[in-house]
Amino acid sequence: MKEFHCGSLVPGCDWHTRAEEEAEVMRRAVEHMREAHGEDIIRESMVDAIRSRIEKVRDAA
Repeated sequence: MKEFHCGSLVPGCDWHTRAEEEAEVMRRAVEHMREAHGEDIIRESMVDAIRSRIEKVRDAA
């Protein structure tokens, strides 16, 4: 299970997502950046910043 907390990149944002695959976490995070933070262009540096903040978490039972 992988998890991303937007607040680790955008201070004050409480949004987070969790999915089995990193690709799905990335997809959701990019969509969130566009919708919530007005990022029309997602540059490679943004992708790298998101990817570096994705954490592996233990599955909740």
